[in-house]
Amino acid sequence: IYGRVHKQITTLPCADIIRKSIAHLYSLSVKTVDEAIVLSNAYAPKHIIAHLENAAKVISLIDNAGSVFVGPYSPESFGNYASGTNHTSPTYGYARMYSGVNTNGFLKHITSQECTAEGMNNLADTVMRLAEIEGLDAHRNAVRVADIRK
Repeated sequence: IYGRVHKQITTLPCADIIRKSIAHLYSLSVKTVDEAIVLSNAYAPKHIIAHLENAAKVISLIDNAGSVFVGPYSPESFGNYASGTNHTSPTYGYARMYSGVNTNGFLKHITSQECTAEGMNNLADTVMRLAEIEGLDAHRNAVRVADIRK
């Protein structure tokens, strides 16, 4: 792997910058694809390049990644420029909690809640106490007004 990386560096105009970055490179070797997936899911990388035989079968095992490039004909560059995703993906392990920018980010979603009388009975005291602790008296009073247990 290191030999291939160094070979590519020599062909790039920014080779000096890359050499400084390479000094901080860290790589791991694993024995199986399953081990790699466990490690990757824990690390939550910005990108995974799944250049494997039957790569499509492995994708369902990946839980944490900004974007996954599947198979030998899906270089990361396609995701950056042409294949429909983009290169705005979570870094520093944030793929455990967040997705990359995609078309869903431009859709409108509305949440709604409906509580039953039993739910009101079970939640009222807790919600009023939390609102009191936060100093949000109007929230506390909204529960008092609706409280069916009077």
